Amino acid sequence: MQWSRRRLLASAGLAGLAAAIGEARAESYPARPITMVVPYAAGGGLDLLARQIQDPLQKRLGKPFVIENRPGGGTVIGTASVAHAPPDGYTLLLATSSSLAINATVHKSLPYDPVKDFEPVALVSKAPFVLLVTPSLPAKTLSELIALVKSKPGQFSYASAGPGSPQHLFMELLKMNTGMEIVHVPYRGDAPALADLIADHIPMQFCEAGTALPYIRDGKVRVLGVSSATRMPATPDIPPIADTVKGFDAVSWQMIVAPAGTPAPVVARLATEIEAVLADKKLQEEFIREGRILVDSPPSPELTDYIRSEIARWGKVVEAAGIAHTQ
Repeated sequence: MQWSRRRLLASAGLAGLAAAIGEARAESYPARPITMVVPYAAGGGLDLLARQIQDPLQKRLGKPFVIENRPGGGTVIGTASVAHAPPDGYTLLLATSSSLAINATVHKSLPYDPVKDFEPVALVSKAPFVLLVTPSLPAKTLSELIALVKSKPGQFSYASAGPGSPQHLFMELLKMNTGMEIVHVPYRGDAPALADLIADHIPMQFCEAGTALPYIRDGKVRVLGVSSATRMPATPDIPPIADTVKGFDAVSWQMIVAPAGTPAPVVARLATEIEAVLADKKLQEEFIREGRILVDSPPSPELTDYIRSEIARWGKVVEAAGIAHTQ
């Protein structure tokens, strides 16, 4: 019994020491530049988002905040690099719903565990998609599109940014909820798919709202609905798909995460600074113009639960749609 008491006291002492070390790290953090990996090429939407928060974050933290683009493997390469980085708060990842949720459902195996290998820091934004059709298509509303496609099952096709992309899964979710039969035509990215839609080579696709808005305004494509459950502040005239298809809600999301094991005080410091940056009215106005949805980030444990729920949700879509798993 005496030995057990001593062991408990020793364990408590070690726990207290660990907490003290973590607090000390937080007080001196950051002591050097911080790198945030973006698992996409420079110049894209996620890269723009990273650079929008880069300058205000480095001003608040007092150290350089470096953006490192590591594209490849459908975000797998950049994501895995952060999963295996030292958990010290100096390597972060601007993750997406693809890297932390969808990839886990469409790949047989990943070089990282989206739940166990990361510590969520903050949910940055959500990005709805819009359902676009070529102007030559006679459907002017989503109801008309559903009726048209059902009258000619299997005769229409849709473009996506590639197998397992949000554009792919969002359309499969819509098909599941409406009974439409449409042929999937995967492209190597959103831009070539949209180019073919504008050229009238393919009749429809889901596209990120921020990418599509200029073409919608110019009349080069017709928009039938937005994938989020609510209207976008930038375009309140675009109805949610949920107005026609009850319960439809599908958005991509962007989240900053750190390697698992990063000290809790460091995660808390980062979360506080990111929250302050996102509260800036000018930045919020930029997000709205780009078709993003402003969010209030919950604490890290709730974000972990959110990732789990998203994996389960899209896993059901992948299974129901019979989407083949990739390596």
